Amino acid sequence: MKIHLIAAARPNFMKIAPIYHALTKEDWAQPVIVHTGQHYDLNMSDAFFKDLKLPAPHIHLSVGSGSHAEQTGNVMIAYERVILKKRPDLVIVVGDVNSTLACTLAAVKVNYPIHNSKLKIKNCNRPLVAHLEAGLRSFDRTMPEEINRIATDALADVLWTPSPDGDENLMREGVDKEKIKRVGNIMIDSLEMMREAIEHQNAFADYGLLKGNYGVITFHRPANVDKPDLLSSLCSSLVSISNRIPLIFPLHPRTKKNLQDFGLMGMLEKAESIILSEPLSYTRFMSLIFNCRLAITDSGGIQEETTYLGISCLTMRPNTERPITVTQGTNRLCSPSNIEKTVNDLLNQDMTDYQIPDLWDGATAVRVVDSIKRRWL
Repeated sequence: MKIHLIAAARPNFMKIAPIYHALTKEDWAQPVIVHTGQHYDLNMSDAFFKDLKLPAPHIHLSVGSGSHAEQTGNVMIAYERVILKKRPDLVIVVGDVNSTLACTLAAVKVNYPIHNSKLKIKNCNRPLVAHLEAGLRSFDRTMPEEINRIATDALADVLWTPSPDGDENLMREGVDKEKIKRVGNIMIDSLEMMREAIEHQNAFADYGLLKGNYGVITFHRPANVDKPDLLSSLCSSLVSISNRIPLIFPLHPRTKKNLQDFGLMGMLEKAESIILSEPLSYTRFMSLIFNCRLAITDSGGIQEETTYLGISCLTMRPNTERPITVTQGTNRLCSPSNIEKTVNDLLNQDMTDYQIPDLWDGATAVRVVDSIKRRWL
């Protein structure tokens, strides 16, 4: 069974890595890594692939950056050519980036018969499509990722969800229950796969920080970093928080540029208890997360990782597509207006009242492979 694993950026590769390794153990599977090249990531080094135990991508579309329409269109054009030439049986897309939707659209619109006699497929004139991390919803359609999630889930043949709310969202949208299979959180597989490399780092000590006595900051979403007044308020809050607990702030390129353009970099550089750094590799960054007291972020994945690790997380957003991290985990939503109070509240209590969601256990890839076998072999 020829299976294309689609990846566009570093988090995507981390999600496909456990699937790739699980599939290589099966004599019926031929996994192929397809890198769309949607994002150029300085941390996509040889060491990154070595840590994931992945080969270099088998197919590279080299699409590059651009507007949402340009990226989506260019990935569709490039991947359609690949599909028609390579004729995969199954396309697995992950997450919610533009390439997720673009490769789904390309796959469901081509037309060629599947002649694989080993598969339980009848009258199929295109590759099958499966979406890993299906059903996540923020219910905020101003987020490009939300549009990608909704459209991909409407088109895919199989929807692998990470949590019960994903199942519920899909059924509410009228998706056939037979298409939905809860498999768990693939990022926990990645974390456990790389735990040894992460624990070997001890990055906090390299920055002169004490284990369990610092906060990790990450911001990159336009809603938080593109408006001068809001970013200024956020920086003021971080300076104030740093008087209570040291902070380390790896700067996303977009965030760094805006801090410089808005004249705010000096405010952070002068704060004695704020450490600014360049973007970090996954293992180095996760070493900081493993040993921190709390994380303040607008990222999606960190909400999941901190819940799994039992670490307090403040998400600077009005909503989240991962609500289980709030209702069951260690995550809280916050805003620039209440972040200082929320941090103070967290620092005055221990994180004990949380639960790791069901199937966030490092065995999601095994369940994905089992789902493929049960459905099509």
